[in-house]
Amino acid sequence: MFFGSFLCRPLPVFLAIVLISRLVTAQQLANLTDEQVQQFVQQAQDSGMTESQIETLARTRGFTPSDISRMRQRISQLQATTSKAGSKAETNVVREQPATPAPPVIMKSLPTPVFGASLFANTSLSFEPNLRIPTPRNYVIGADDELIIDVYGNAQQTYRPKVSPEGSIRIENLGPIYVNGLTIEQAEQRIVGRLRSLYQGLNATNSGVHAQVTLGSVRSIKVTLLGQIVRPGTYTLSSLATVFNALYAAGGPSPEQGSFRNIRVYRSNRLIRTLDIYDFLLRADQKDNIRLLDQDIIFVDHYSARVELSGEIKQPGFYEIRSGETLKTALTFAGGFTDRAYTSSVHLRRNTSRDHQLITVQSSDIPQFIPQAGDRYVVGSILERIENKVNISGAVFRPGDFALTEGLTVRQIIQKAEGLREDAFLNRATLRRLRKNLDPEIISIDLGKLLRSEIADIGLQRDDQLHISSVSELRQKRTVSIQGAVNKSGTFDFIDSMTVAHLILLADGFTDAAISSRMEIARRVKDDTSDLAGNQNIRVITFAIDQNLRLSPGDAKLTLRPFDQVFIRSSPRYEAQKGASVSGEVIYPGSYAIRTSTDRITDLVIRAGGLKPDAYLPAARFMRRGEVVSLDLREILEKPNVAGNLLLEDGDVLTLPRRPDVVRIRGEVLNPATVEFDPQKSFRDYVDEAGRFTNKALKRKVYLIGANGKIKPTRSFLGIRSYPKPERGAEIVVPVTPAKEPSKTSSTERAAWLTVIASGVAVILTALRLFAS
Repeated sequence: MFFGSFLCRPLPVFLAIVLISRLVTAQQLANLTDEQVQQFVQQAQDSGMTESQIETLARTRGFTPSDISRMRQRISQLQATTSKAGSKAETNVVREQPATPAPPVIMKSLPTPVFGASLFANTSLSFEPNLRIPTPRNYVIGADDELIIDVYGNAQQTYRPKVSPEGSIRIENLGPIYVNGLTIEQAEQRIVGRLRSLYQGLNATNSGVHAQVTLGSVRSIKVTLLGQIVRPGTYTLSSLATVFNALYAAGGPSPEQGSFRNIRVYRSNRLIRTLDIYDFLLRADQKDNIRLLDQDIIFVDHYSARVELSGEIKQPGFYEIRSGETLKTALTFAGGFTDRAYTSSVHLRRNTSRDHQLITVQSSDIPQFIPQAGDRYVVGSILERIENKVNISGAVFRPGDFALTEGLTVRQIIQKAEGLREDAFLNRATLRRLRKNLDPEIISIDLGKLLRSEIADIGLQRDDQLHISSVSELRQKRTVSIQGAVNKSGTFDFIDSMTVAHLILLADGFTDAAISSRMEIARRVKDDTSDLAGNQNIRVITFAIDQNLRLSPGDAKLTLRPFDQVFIRSSPRYEAQKGASVSGEVIYPGSYAIRTSTDRITDLVIRAGGLKPDAYLPAARFMRRGEVVSLDLREILEKPNVAGNLLLEDGDVLTLPRRPDVVRIRGEVLNPATVEFDPQKSFRDYVDEAGRFTNKALKRKVYLIGANGKIKPTRSFLGIRSYPKPERGAEIVVPVTPAKEPSKTSSTERAAWLTVIASGVAVILTALRLFAS
């Protein structure tokens, strides 16, 4: 807790921690940790040095002004972290670094922002005075200011005296020179006059010796901010600081109750300037942003009247109004109306002594209407409607909205829409109109007669919608389709005068399988049914092409009708090549084409040149569509007529390995392994070699997968298990015992069943006793 309390002490005492401890040099300043700073704070409790003594000691140890400023800023940040919110303890601001910006104030009672409050919450704006500027000619010298006196020409000398607390400077071989309260120009005249006793003819014409006085390091001043300030207190600022600099350091006026237009600056108990922040925000006017002096007081009063502007305003918010300002002035503060604002009137909600009052302010009254405190003005938006709109859509060249002019008719709006399209349906157009009660009504128009002046033209009204349908809109979409031996089967849009040749071109031509006959067109029957059987609802038209797949001249001109279906047949013996492959111990392994639909496995082996001597037939595997088909290849080769001699299909794979000499054991055994095959070993011998069964082994379901893929299960008779005989290349699989499913009956149901059973047994026993007696 002591760290937080020491951080509340004046900042020069903190700086003394580093300077008088003699544990830190200028080069070590950047490496200080927070813990070391705490130790220096504790050591500084007994320090009685003044600020000027501290800075003098700092310079003797090699500290530059920027080093001192960085240390002050660091301790200020620690102070902001540990101090309690709302503390009014005296705060010190670094002279050469911008003050830490105040965090934005969150106001539950003000959902709308207060105009001007964001200025002092902007971290990129601090109003920090620029210290790297020429000496201001109206700068007033005070204690702790450093002056630079340059003597140049025939004599050269530089003096850097500092103004003492008594207001004087000392120059070697001269008495004290009082400069406190003088401007730079006045001080220069006084100092040069005293230097003439050392440099004869100083600044005289043709003397050859001149002197110039400028400002070196500026002093710090203390300014007190009171009233409705976010963080009121006394602040140490640069002597070049202005009112805005001090306000920013203190967080600015309180958005909840502070005035942004009545900020008063007092000097020596006398009001010297009143600042209106709105002048800066609205016109970038800083005429009242005066330079502060030591012990100046800035007082922020309560706001006198504040109004709220919302709705279609460019910058909604709360605005402070002075006496005599009008609503037009307040709207100017907010940037005026937006483009969508309803400017004919403004709605006002005004507080009375008992409740609220609603007032409508007409646009003509805005320039002279006087706002009152608490007024809430709402600017509405224009309506989402057009007062003179008519619409035309459908089969015209430029459909859309048009302006309703006086006397506009149906014929005229069609002309404005660049006329009718060629596919316009002239027998009927529809005009949708709103009645006076906004109920819609439909008016049918014979557009052909209207355009021929056979009927009177129709005048249009506001929001009328004229729709002219096209012929295609009023009928089913017309298509034709083609299927079969073409490169792109599908459905295509029907075009008048479309022929079979056109449709075949749209389908990218014939495939290689197309034949020269048996091509058909299936056509819907509509009216002409004289040559059709009573149960025939589709007319079939046949046509042919020559051997070069070219249509005859007559058939090529065969005109299609909407919804026709064209079928192109393929050659009955035309199909893509199919193949099967054989690998392993055959003379010519590889892929072979399937010649006929009757080719079988034996034909594939014969075409591969037969078997090699090392081929092990019991391990032969046959794959079809990625799955193993178990078969006995020895029996197939010896008896080609057996059912296992399968017909070949595209993609079949036959594998004939060499004789395997191992057996694999996997599943629920202690040590799954692959061991050598021994015809003398039994099934249990192989299991023993794998460590025997585990506790989870399902022994009665053990099975063997042969080298050719056939599965041989364990058989059981009267509780005696008969395991399959191991073979070369076989795989012994021991499955796991499935987990027991939880009982589906609850304890209550089981108790009920036991009660029923017990009751039944009791009835039976009673019946037996009665029968025995």
